[in-house]
Amino acid sequence: MAATETDQVLKRFVSEVQLALPTVVAVWAHGSLALGDFQPGRSDLDLIAVVESPVDGAQRDRLVGMHQRLLDEEPAAAKLHCSYMARAALSAVETDHFTWAHRMTRERPVTPVTRRELLDGGLTLHGPPPTELLPPLAGGQLEEFVRRDLAEFWLPATGNPRLWLQDVWVDLGLLVLARATVTLRDGRLITKGEALMELRELGAPADVVRDIHARRYADPEPLSPLRRVRRAIRARAFLRRGIKRALAMGQGSA
Repeated sequence: MAATETDQVLKRFVSEVQLALPTVVAVWAHGSLALGDFQPGRSDLDLIAVVESPVDGAQRDRLVGMHQRLLDEEPAAAKLHCSYMARAALSAVETDHFTWAHRMTRERPVTPVTRRELLDGGLTLHGPPPTELLPPLAGGQLEEFVRRDLAEFWLPATGNPRLWLQDVWVDLGLLVLARATVTLRDGRLITKGEALMELRELGAPADVVRDIHARRYADPEPLSPLRRVRRAIRARAFLRRGIKRALAMGQGSA
């Protein structure tokens, strides 16, 4: 079977990151690539590289150069994101790690959701698997993070009407709600494809769900300005109600 662009860029990344950073212990993939819902050209390539110690300034420069070369030479690298976790900080959930994402560098933590994805079925591209290096999550840690994300980020975002005119906010916001609802209700993670089915069960507007599905799996029809405004109003209202409903789950027995 011929190698895909995704296979090619992953193989090249694993090879080049070891040259740029010889202290690489392991490289793992999470997100849709690991969960089995990867869509070439649409899904992100979400990676974690475990290194012996935090990357220093010279190493950061080499990594930036490596990522820039990949962007220039491998079309699939546009979707490649990677956080570089120091081995000694693998158990520190709140620690920020040097990360390449969306064509720039940043510092951000590896969340409990990502950690759970890795422990449940992360793909090992180099070195030992996640279950040999990552400690298990503490009881309630995943659910606590999901609740905080809904309450502190997504609920306030519903107060800004302009955001919901954008496809990315509608898509991500509703999918996050569906996935968070299942996690809080059942204690498990689901794919984005499964989240679309969950949205229907939650009573999301059918045309909005079809719109999200088309952007992920097909080619959506362009929206007129009026339809975009109407979609924004309905998506934002549904999301706000859904977040409040999700946050209320289990509170009565707490």
